[in-house]
Amino acid sequence: MFKDFILASSSPRRLELLSQIGAIPDKVIPADIDESRHNQEPLRQYVMRMAYTKAIKVAESNPRSRILAADTIVSCGSRLLFKTRKPEQAEMNLRLLSGRRHKVLGGVCLLTPGGGKGLKFVETTVKFKRLTEEEIKRYLASMEWEGKAGSYAIQGYAATFVSYISGSYSNVVGLPLFETAKLFNGVNDGSSS
Repeated sequence: MFKDFILASSSPRRLELLSQIGAIPDKVIPADIDESRHNQEPLRQYVMRMAYTKAIKVAESNPRSRILAADTIVSCGSRLLFKTRKPEQAEMNLRLLSGRRHKVLGGVCLLTPGGGKGLKFVETTVKFKRLTEEEIKRYLASMEWEGKAGSYAIQGYAATFVSYISGSYSNVVGLPLFETAKLFNGVNDGSSS
């Protein structure tokens, strides 16, 4: 359905999600960028800037290709929960999310060779039930948290933690499919959406 593009991401979840809508990239080229947040930068602006910057970075060496890039962040209160690398961080994040609502913010960018640009922002609200010590321990042992924003994968065992969700489920997994399909259908060379 959607062809002839490069995915600027190394996320296997994004590849799986794209396949659900018949979008198979010609190439996968992860973008190596500085992901630091600017001082006082609003979260919406940050996630959109990350998606756009990733797309631009890959477009520099692939000027004749359409480039799809995305970014996903999790925020709980005033805290940003980035991709988790250590079990101590995962445990701290799970305890923070336990019994609370949090936001999953997604930015998606599609660039075309003729200068077309499309950007979409998506916000999903998720609430976790209050987690028991045993559930936290079991989840940490599963290693599902590794490399995940917010320290969880909603498409795995953490689905049993979710008592409420409002918005795009696929955004929480890693790519909002409705908005991505709109970009593929609406961004032409020299236009923006």
